[in-house]
Amino acid sequence: MKNTGTASPNLRISTIDVLRALTMFLMIFVNDLWSLTGVPKWLEHTLAGEDGMGFSDVIFPLFLFIVGLSIPLAIDVRFKRKETNTAILGHILMRTIALLVMGFYMVNYGVINEEATGLDKNIWQILMATAIFLIWLDYKRLSYLRKGLVWGLQALGLLILLYLAWIYRGGALEDIHWMRPRWWGILGLIGWAYFLNVLLYLVIRKRVIYWVPIFLLLLFMNIQENNYFESLPSFKLVISASNHVLVMAGLLCTVFYLKFKSGGGKLPQFLSLVALASGLFVLFGFWIRPAFPISKILATPSWTVICIGISLLSYILLYILVDWWGYSKWAYPIKAAGTSTLTCYLMPYFIYPTIILVGFQWPKFLSDGFMGIVKSLLFSLVIILLVRLLEKRNIRLKI
Repeated sequence: MKNTGTASPNLRISTIDVLRALTMFLMIFVNDLWSLTGVPKWLEHTLAGEDGMGFSDVIFPLFLFIVGLSIPLAIDVRFKRKETNTAILGHILMRTIALLVMGFYMVNYGVINEEATGLDKNIWQILMATAIFLIWLDYKRLSYLRKGLVWGLQALGLLILLYLAWIYRGGALEDIHWMRPRWWGILGLIGWAYFLNVLLYLVIRKRVIYWVPIFLLLLFMNIQENNYFESLPSFKLVISASNHVLVMAGLLCTVFYLKFKSGGGKLPQFLSLVALASGLFVLFGFWIRPAFPISKILATPSWTVICIGISLLSYILLYILVDWWGYSKWAYPIKAAGTSTLTCYLMPYFIYPTIILVGFQWPKFLSDGFMGIVKSLLFSLVIILLVRLLEKRNIRLKI
């Protein structure tokens, strides 16, 4: 497909869907590396005390960046539909609550005490995933279901979650406790960062003059989280400012894109600006590295800005390939990961506990080294293809 060098007139940016699909594919892949031995260190997460980052440390920040990319487009569509601010705010609150609830349950599963709970943790996990499906299934796609049945299924899902919370006990036997927020889980972090950024977008819209200082303020908050300046206060907006900054970086990228499009700007100018920003963020990250060692676990500012640089570079490379040159067929096998992303993320919460309960074990040669990595890549692809089959039958999660 030939491109004239100007931005597309519609609000859909195919690159975002492809980047989301690719990131989800890689997220499932890196989340499966725990099942392998002999994995190269560069593929894994670095430890909290290490100064550095592996491939796995880039995937989650890239997903946060994509959340930000989508916010202006999604909210602008609602503006065009003449939805009221109250209706939009209601949608935002419901979406945020859904992410926080899912993340809350998922993070508490990790420290469940089976003996005190009185239920096998794998069964607890399957029930949790089932409840999430029942509550947040996209029932609008299943128009043949009567409203009464839909409400009944959602009520059943809610009852299951309440039951799981009621019986839950976590921690060691000498320190049994109930469910706690802890670090909110991946979905919870996404929920909080989405909530702040989308609320700001409702107020600021595309006025860059306000976005830039807020972005810099959040970045400073990320720097100050470890009391770098002793004379200044340190505080968090629930979670590390790193998460908010990563989402806002994606949001600003789309805001600038829309600015160029509406102003008749040339696409190469936009791509050059993003490429320059990508390089500057990476350089800044390495410049501050002596004061702030690179660490995903600690969400250090050096890790944050380097990940922003990598995310921006990933975006422009894919934009050139997908939206400018029109080469997107290569991503078709993983397309469902970009359109049914939450469904893809939830599927392992069914698969892993089921594998354990039935006693299945991968052959040794498929759990070590190169062949193990191939197995994990194929595992990720199979999950996405399974979700694609469900999607064809209009079965998918939506919040």
